[in-house]
Amino acid sequence: MLNDISLGRYIDTGSVFHRMDPRVKLIVFLVYMVAVFSVSTVQGLVVIGVILLAQLILSKMTPKMIFSTLKPIIPITIFIVLLNLFTIKTGKEVWSWKFLTITEGGIHNAVFMGVRLIFLILITSVMLTLTTTPLKLSDALEKLMGPLKKIKVPVHEMAMMMSIALRFIPTLLDETDKIMKAQESRGADYDTGSIINRLKGYVTVLIPLFISSFKRAEELATAMDARCYRGGEGRTKLNPLIITKFDVIWGIILTLGATAIIVVNIVFK
Repeated sequence: MLNDISLGRYIDTGSVFHRMDPRVKLIVFLVYMVAVFSVSTVQGLVVIGVILLAQLILSKMTPKMIFSTLKPIIPITIFIVLLNLFTIKTGKEVWSWKFLTITEGGIHNAVFMGVRLIFLILITSVMLTLTTTPLKLSDALEKLMGPLKKIKVPVHEMAMMMSIALRFIPTLLDETDKIMKAQESRGADYDTGSIINRLKGYVTVLIPLFISSFKRAEELATAMDARCYRGGEGRTKLNPLIITKFDVIWGIILTLGATAIIVVNIVFK
């Protein structure tokens, strides 16, 4: 069930991505994000697919891990694909029934938006969530946003909140799974009946989940107060981030891959 979802979970396979500095990975990820959303040709998508396949092999992730990463976004992807398919009215009409119309432009947009979203989630997982601990990701964000401190932006607090949010995604999934099993043992049914009845059934999950989440947040705040947490002023790091030659080399290699995507898209546009 929800335990099969790897969203937000750190999985140590000892790969190249696990050993890279998180700051380098964040910068490279931003470059890939721009490349993915700038692609508008089939050739560009093929190049992204090939590069992404090589990255998945380098990350040593199993097909089960990859599927569990995509599992939560399948409903969102289907919704976005259908939305583009039936709302974009450009190009030649392909199919029509009553008020529903599918055009060539709608098919093109639906396919590209769906594939882009899947590629982006996979790249995010390979470069960040599956291969970087929340603590390191928080440190990297704080370092990269360091210059914003000069204009009084609460960089440390923002990084801390993001780190805590990522850390508690697996915890909330586990908690949801436990609540659903407890309710099913009491006769709750989430798989049969109309959509309205199913949504009503999930109310019995959401209410205890919200109560549990607020309780955890209160316990975390109390624990931070007990340890005299007062923000990022004057704090030091047990394991400071250091960019090595290894990080620079792999950062350049990965950036060249993103550059190749953009070049191919420009050539075949």
